[in-house]
Amino acid sequence: MRVNRILLSVPLVVVALVIQVSVLARLHLPGAVPDLLLLTVLGLAMVYGHVGGALIGFGAGLLADLAPPADHAAGRYALVLCVIGYLAGLVKPETGQIKSATGPMAVVVAAAIGSTLLYAGVGALVGDTAARHVGLPGLLFTAALYDLLLAPFVVPAVMFLARRAENDPLAETGSAKAADISSGWLASGTGLRIGGQRGGLKLKMARSRVARAGRIKGVKRL
Repeated sequence: MRVNRILLSVPLVVVALVIQVSVLARLHLPGAVPDLLLLTVLGLAMVYGHVGGALIGFGAGLLADLAPPADHAAGRYALVLCVIGYLAGLVKPETGQIKSATGPMAVVVAAAIGSTLLYAGVGALVGDTAARHVGLPGLLFTAALYDLLLAPFVVPAVMFLARRAENDPLAETGSAKAADISSGWLASGTGLRIGGQRGGLKLKMARSRVARAGRIKGVKRL
């Protein structure tokens, strides 16, 4: 991975894990715990692609496996997030521009359900039957619900920071545009359309070049 990706991913993953363990896990919500770490991995994977998503997912999951109060085998969540990060990276658009929030929201729901099923499946292989006692259907529903409610405030911000770190022109639309992304997820689903000003900028530049050429030739333009 590139150095700038590592320098951005590590703090984001650490902050997400600290908030998840110290705040979200202490809310004692019914069913699952909102997975801020999963949403962070998804946001980075949808910018960096499947390879970067898999590497970030593995590192984030391994950190969660080792961080207290983890009570499961080390490597279990690393495997889950590695697979989820790889699959989420496959949906990265070729142009890097996401025109609608429908696709990312579907990815969030699928990742929440898939990570819960995969975590429970790996646990069953190693003899952990906790998911059976809690109730797998309830875990699936609450995991998808909590992550979907939290996603509009996390995933767009992570993707914006990742693009800025990559020096992506799609992210160079000003900080005011970043504030409108989350509202687009909650409303019309078009808050991530951040490349619309590029065409107007190119048109203005073309007109200025034509006007400059006309002045050189002595043609007066009204």
